[in-house]
Amino acid sequence: MTLAAQPDVVAIGETMVLIAPTDAEPLERAADFRLDPGGAEANVASHLAALGRRAAWAGVVGDDALGRRLVRQLAKRGVDTRWVGVDPVAPTGVYFKDPGRGVQYFRAGSAASRMTSALLDELPLDTARIVHLSGITPALSATCDALVDAAFTRIASGPAIASFDVNHRPALWPSTDAAARRLRDLAARADVVLVGLDEAADLWGIATADDVRALVPEPALLVVKDGAVGATEFGAGGAVHVPAIETELVEAVGAGDAFAAGYLAALLDGAPSDGRLRAGHERAVLVLADTADFPRNRP
Repeated sequence: MTLAAQPDVVAIGETMVLIAPTDAEPLERAADFRLDPGGAEANVASHLAALGRRAAWAGVVGDDALGRRLVRQLAKRGVDTRWVGVDPVAPTGVYFKDPGRGVQYFRAGSAASRMTSALLDELPLDTARIVHLSGITPALSATCDALVDAAFTRIASGPAIASFDVNHRPALWPSTDAAARRLRDLAARADVVLVGLDEAADLWGIATADDVRALVPEPALLVVKDGAVGATEFGAGGAVHVPAIETELVEAVGAGDAFAAGYLAALLDGAPSDGRLRAGHERAVLVLADTADFPRNRP
């Protein structure tokens, strides 16, 4: 990627150090580990760059070895890191992946949680084709919540498509009701929304993809993912469903970010609905078969 060129996609949000066993074994017993960049928006940017798209990640890291490592690793993946800020006081967040058993986060008081709308000042949001956000960011702090509002306001005044992955993380919210209201409101402001049927059920008490569309009719494109079943896109032409690709599951965490990147890359290419969904599935299976959020040994 030529860094002088403006990115097609700008992903705004948190990144942290992901510490995961090299092999698919329990965290408690594993002997070998890898330190990789993690976090929803940085993952999306990484996958987009791997797919040959000009993708930037914008966020804040600590002025520490882990923060510098993350930025260097993201740049090595081809992600444009020109708009990454450094907090001189707060640390870079860390999380551990326990394959098949979930994740454990250490992000309280992190540099990312102190992001403000000032991060948007220099971002090329007026030239980007897509700006990607997730529902994790507004839950990190009041200033991060305000950042998301400001980002949607700015996107609405320009030509970029606003992409939003609901990404409900219950532990970050004071209550399910608070998350349900806020994430529904943010989804209504986006042009493209991605949400898992399981998280939609937890948030809004609904059972089907059609129920999600009825609740969130505003986005031009709504994608409802249903795990191993497949994904459904709702758009101007109605609903299109594409089954998931069968694969051996090693670890599911991070697959949603990969799906989002594959889908957005195909959207940039002008692919039809079924092509966009298929591209999402094809990228997701690479993560489902790995302990990392980004495939280490695959394209």
